[in-house]
Amino acid sequence: MSREGSLEAPTRHPIAWQSEEFYDEAALDKEMRRVFDICHGCRRCFNLCDSFPRLFDLVDQQPDEMHGVKSEDFGNVVEACTLCDMCFMTKCPYVPPHEFQLDFPHLILRARAVEAKKGTTDFTQRQLAEMDRNGIAARFVSPAINWASGKDNGLTRPLMESVAHIDRTAELPKFHTRTFVSAAKGDPATVNAAAPAFGKRKAALYATCFVNYNKPATGMAARAVLSHLGVETKVAYPGCCGMPFLEQAELSRVAANAAKVSRELVKLIEKGYDIVALTASCGLMLKFEWPLIVPDNADVKRVAEATFDIDEYVVDVARRNGLPEGMQPLPEGVTVHLACHARAQNMGPKAAEMLKLIPNTPVDVIERCSGHGGTFGVVKPTHDLAVKVGRPVFRTARQQNRGHIVSDCPLAAQHIVQQVGELAAKDGTELKAREPEHPIQIMARAYGLL
Repeated sequence: MSREGSLEAPTRHPIAWQSEEFYDEAALDKEMRRVFDICHGCRRCFNLCDSFPRLFDLVDQQPDEMHGVKSEDFGNVVEACTLCDMCFMTKCPYVPPHEFQLDFPHLILRARAVEAKKGTTDFTQRQLAEMDRNGIAARFVSPAINWASGKDNGLTRPLMESVAHIDRTAELPKFHTRTFVSAAKGDPATVNAAAPAFGKRKAALYATCFVNYNKPATGMAARAVLSHLGVETKVAYPGCCGMPFLEQAELSRVAANAAKVSRELVKLIEKGYDIVALTASCGLMLKFEWPLIVPDNADVKRVAEATFDIDEYVVDVARRNGLPEGMQPLPEGVTVHLACHARAQNMGPKAAEMLKLIPNTPVDVIERCSGHGGTFGVVKPTHDLAVKVGRPVFRTARQQNRGHIVSDCPLAAQHIVQQVGELAAKDGTELKAREPEHPIQIMARAYGLL
């Protein structure tokens, strides 16, 4: 007898991306119809993202419900998914071990993998996913690239929109001549010998492609904070974790990156280092997605077991070892956006927990999708949708109007600050938060390290 919903913890099965059936279009269509019919009968996920309203609209327009929906219309449902995992982690009552075995995000991933194998995926998004290639090349011409990609550049941004389909109104990440890895080499860290954790913890900071090439300030803040907490640090970046390739469903490339990066990180684990990821998406990849894509790789398993999110790590140090005194209040307060990929790690709201360690500092929490992820909020086909999905977040952050807006997802933070700034400009009021930040940068401010 089938059960209505499940109270058990969700579990995930390895992704069978190496099997022929995974790419069989008839088998995929059958599975999508099965899952979509169950989703149509439940509808708990109606307010998570636009995939579900699009699906339900398709069904509601047909007198025969799912039987009348055309398979060629499934692409609209697939397009709107950001692979945030929130339906799987927080809403769906039919995930494994329930007998219905629903995993909506990985079904969408499979649909994209079929398209990728046929070579029909978007050229621009594939090129944007080449993070290491792009970041290395951009180092040498970063001022020119940042000028050309500036949102207010009326010469280049319309051209980028017409040729590369990058929405002219979207803020784009900046590149740096000096990466986090090179900056760390040129500025050795001094570990605080008076801190309670001194001599007890060692952390290898997995730089991540975004922090290394686009936001080295996050990495430098993380290293400064951990050094002040008495933690010995080492910066490591063997390469991208492959999340951009996952979004494009290039699973063989994700597997290759997982093997390459984990092989190097294991060497640090053997020397006593914890692995600390500096962005939420990369933490999710190392902990959860890699083991599902290459489940037989022993190095990947070891890395998954040894990996912490940076906020999670600071909270763990505070709990196990204690923190040095000297944190100063930030009376202007902080709005904390809990990124979907941080929530999907099933570790609790560690960004908020960490920032609440700062005395006499207002901390507001927003636990809702910002609408951005990967290229989703950048490319023309989905930019407006990213704004639509994130609008409740923007309004809440605007009402709070704290001095800092932070997120574990750097793209979400940038997206939120831009949209909140536009709301403030419309009503002619001041936006107190001046730039998108990572929660670890707030900890650095509280300790006077910035």
